[in-house]
Amino acid sequence: MTALALATLIPGLFLVLLGTVLCWNGAPVATRARALPRSKEAAWVLFVIAAAWFIYRVSQLSEADLIFFQKPTLVMLGFAVLAVLSIIYTPDFLAVRALAILMLVAAEPLLGAAYMEWTHPQRLLMVTAVYAGISAALYFAAYPFKLRDFFDWLFRTANRPRLLGAVLLGYGLVTAAAAFTYQK
Repeated sequence: MTALALATLIPGLFLVLLGTVLCWNGAPVATRARALPRSKEAAWVLFVIAAAWFIYRVSQLSEADLIFFQKPTLVMLGFAVLAVLSIIYTPDFLAVRALAILMLVAAEPLLGAAYMEWTHPQRLLMVTAVYAGISAALYFAAYPFKLRDFFDWLFRTANRPRLLGAVLLGYGLVTAAAAFTYQK
């Protein structure tokens, strides 16, 4: 399987999973979604994963990317200190910010796989989903309380999560199916 096919399959399967959970819309779905933005447990897990992944990406930077430094060690230490200080001093809505970081860090390899692949227009299914995720990540990172408000609005009626879930499920199935259409 090519990198582009895998980069298309992964977001497609993620959307299928998210759409399925929202279509099911059991009581635990709304409860956990509403608790997520201020959850300390989710913040710790997601933020540690996000910070580790980001610091790893910084460790892979070349000397040309670092401008003032020859090695990324100081930059990595700086971001590690910022991550620890964020956990200590800004715990509110840290899970939302961690999700935003994860989306932004995950977008790079996905979009990189689709870069200059003009002969495969079906890649735009994945690229569109990734850019929508980037837009949401930037918005919710700036206004993390809006995710809480969105979940309150979404789960106010039983039909809204099912409708959103059906849209995500359908788009995810089409995107996942597109992963198998790439020619070598």
